[in-house]
Amino acid sequence: MREMKILLVDDEVDFVKTLAQRLRMRNLKAETAYDGKQALSCAKEQEPDVIVLDLRMPGMDGIEVLRQIKKVYPATQVIILSAHGSVRDKEEAEKLGVYNFLKKPIDIETLMYQIRAAYKKKTEKTMSAIVFAEEVKFNIDNKVNERGA
Repeated sequence: MREMKILLVDDEVDFVKTLAQRLRMRNLKAETAYDGKQALSCAKEQEPDVIVLDLRMPGMDGIEVLRQIKKVYPATQVIILSAHGSVRDKEEAEKLGVYNFLKKPIDIETLMYQIRAAYKKKTEKTMSAIVFAEEVKFNIDNKVNERGA
């Protein structure tokens, strides 16, 4: 099984570096980005499995990053982790397909559980898509063979 790709996005540099270090101590590797634009650039380069995303950042906010990520990488699971977030923000994030909407501060074990659960969901979605594609191809091939036989 390949290594899980995690991207941590937050404009609080010290927070993101510390979080990445704490994940590494638990044998998870995480890349970091400090704003929305950098997050999209990292996503394009590495296509992460799970993104832990701050909501309030200068420039492009977390909702816009979520919107763009889901458009290009619909299987990528996004966890919003923010100290600030309204019910409206949560509802908007849910409409866009956020995996979970969590409040800072958060216990590292709770976050680890959420990251692993999000990764599991992503791999299950990916496997379902592969199985579905193979079934469709199988059915098409059978129909072609039936007509040709």
